[in-house]
Amino acid sequence: MSLCLRAMSVEAGGRALVDRLALEVAEGEVVGLVGPNGSGKSTALRCVYRALKPTSGAVLLDGTDLATLSLRDSARQIAALTQESRSELDFTAGEVVALGRAPHSRGNRPLTPGERELCHEAMDRMDIGHLADRSVLTLSGGERQRVLVARALVQEPRVLVLDEPTNHLDIRHQVGLLSFLRGSGLTVLTALHDLNLAAAVCHRVAVLSHGTLVADGPPADVLTPGLVRKVFGVAATVVPHPRTGVPQLLYDLVPTDTSTSPGDATPADALPEGTRS
Repeated sequence: MSLCLRAMSVEAGGRALVDRLALEVAEGEVVGLVGPNGSGKSTALRCVYRALKPTSGAVLLDGTDLATLSLRDSARQIAALTQESRSELDFTAGEVVALGRAPHSRGNRPLTPGERELCHEAMDRMDIGHLADRSVLTLSGGERQRVLVARALVQEPRVLVLDEPTNHLDIRHQVGLLSFLRGSGLTVLTALHDLNLAAAVCHRVAVLSHGTLVADGPPADVLTPGLVRKVFGVAATVVPHPRTGVPQLLYDLVPTDTSTSPGDATPADALPEGTRS
């Protein structure tokens, strides 16, 4: 299932948080949204999983405007992991994972044997099977994050929207989650702060600055020293990974430059060839 953000804008308090964002994610593609804090990544994702309504423009699933679908119908297609995913209810991890079946259920019917097996498989995939009977209130941040990813998978979506999915995860579980996403065949739109992780997992990265898309393309084409310095305000040396060849960034601090500040939008003529929007 393809995902398209068509000239999407979000305004609040007279300010454009997202400005005419145009972005396409093909079926089975993993696209990473990267950018400084406040660049509009989470706001854009909220429009995709319908926690926020765009001021203008639209979000399309296989060409159908999301706004024309019921919330239940869109939840059968799109699962989300948000930054604010918290639960103060004393549910077990297994119960939280099972909530992923809610868009497919009516009333309070119990899970079918097939749904219970789906929950077990998702928990095993996220390495949380041993936590099934633990209260989520007793879990670490990383354990809870993996519970929430498992809940999203149990939803059986065709599109995954993930806002900083590696938050709280140790390096083993970061690599495991991102490797799964890359090979899942799902359409994935994810916000990531770690540019090296984005380069490793994403087919394409889309760079936002002040709500504007300033670059979009394969990581090797987009994550150049010039763009990283202009958008993020740091100097970076880009080297190929010795085994995979994907770009990896080594950072140095940039002396204060009064002419620019981190997050300033990059002029189109300063962007790498083939990445101008």
